[in-house]
Amino acid sequence: MIQREIIYHLQRWKDSAARKPLVLRGLRQVGKTSLLKRFGSQCFEDTAYFNFEANKDIADLFKGDIDPQRIVDSLSILHGSSIQPGKTLLILDEVQECSQALNSLKYFCEDLRELHIAAAGSLLGIALARPASFPVGKVDLLTMYPVSLKEFIAAHGDEMLAANLANISPQHSIPRSIFEKYSDHLKRYFITGGMPEAVATWIETKDLEKTEFVLKNILATYELDFAKHAPVGHIPKIREIWHSIPNQLARENKKFTYTAVKAGARAREYEAALNWLKDAGLVYKIARISKPHLPIASYADPSAFKVYLADIGLLRMHSNLPASVFLDTHKLFTEFKGAMSENYVLTEIIASGLDQPFYWTSKATAEIEFILQAGTRVVPVEVKSGTHVASKSMAEYRRRYEPQAEIRISMKNIGVEKSLTALPLFMVSELRRLLTQPG
Repeated sequence: MIQREIIYHLQRWKDSAARKPLVLRGLRQVGKTSLLKRFGSQCFEDTAYFNFEANKDIADLFKGDIDPQRIVDSLSILHGSSIQPGKTLLILDEVQECSQALNSLKYFCEDLRELHIAAAGSLLGIALARPASFPVGKVDLLTMYPVSLKEFIAAHGDEMLAANLANISPQHSIPRSIFEKYSDHLKRYFITGGMPEAVATWIETKDLEKTEFVLKNILATYELDFAKHAPVGHIPKIREIWHSIPNQLARENKKFTYTAVKAGARAREYEAALNWLKDAGLVYKIARISKPHLPIASYADPSAFKVYLADIGLLRMHSNLPASVFLDTHKLFTEFKGAMSENYVLTEIIASGLDQPFYWTSKATAEIEFILQAGTRVVPVEVKSGTHVASKSMAEYRRRYEPQAEIRISMKNIGVEKSLTALPLFMVSELRRLLTQPG
């Protein structure tokens, strides 16, 4: 069983005096349903589970005037036992399939807040993009991401190795034997990614063919979602963008261009389709900034951006990169021109709780992969795929802006030199800790 750290956030939500109905969002097959059911079995006397996609008739209970107690009474009948505040976890799954149920959370917040109710859905980001259909301010939001590298290591039975990441200090290099253990797990993680079914299949079978079969099925499911859930006029464009992403990332500067999707394509024709993918949680859209000043979002250029996938394993499969590449030590972090490493670093940054970063370029002469805001500091994060870390880009950035803190992520050991902190790729999850700790 894969232990997910997000369950501790659920436990805090359960015990909070200011608790509101919970909305758990995340892309399809990331493990939301399993997590909520496990949470219910561990922390409540009873769990009442309802799925709006599997049972369309449940939506009838939410028609007309919304009376939370009436709805709970009706759901209790369907459940076969009384749904009781403080004892029952009520789960409304795939809630985006019923807009009335989603809106009803406002009334549960106002009239029946003592009930623990958790709503989940694969495409809730689409609803969030339309505030008129979402109970803004009346719910607690929590986002679930794919399995992180730290969770992946623990799932292999190396709980002590995973926990040790939180104890590593930049002032003390990691012993070679331990460094190699982390590196071996990172290789496997680049193969499987963090989708729970793929991770579980790999751990249980160690069979690459079976693991890749799972990843292919997940990608196929996402394409079916395009046809089922996206606006009809956007479907062909969504597919064209989706299939262009590996090629976009294979380019030298990795900047997303609509002409790389289709010859002659323009932003006004494809922007809505790209935003659908972003709102669905399938991709991240990382904007370029002109200057690394506070607040950095004010310096973002909406016309210049990169697009990454939400999971590294899905990117590998979507790019048709064979797993054997990642088992070859020499090729591991050189294939695909660093795109895999960048995508991995981004997903680990976001999953760790840091704000979504930006990137910086100086015309065509220099580029820093990610720019983070940590308190009052703007921190450049450079990503190197291997151990060759000489960098004209960081030197140019340093000359222009004299940053208080710099991060270089590579396959070299941890260390500190003046304002630069060097982190190995397997330590991205600790970036937030290192940026916020005193000194």
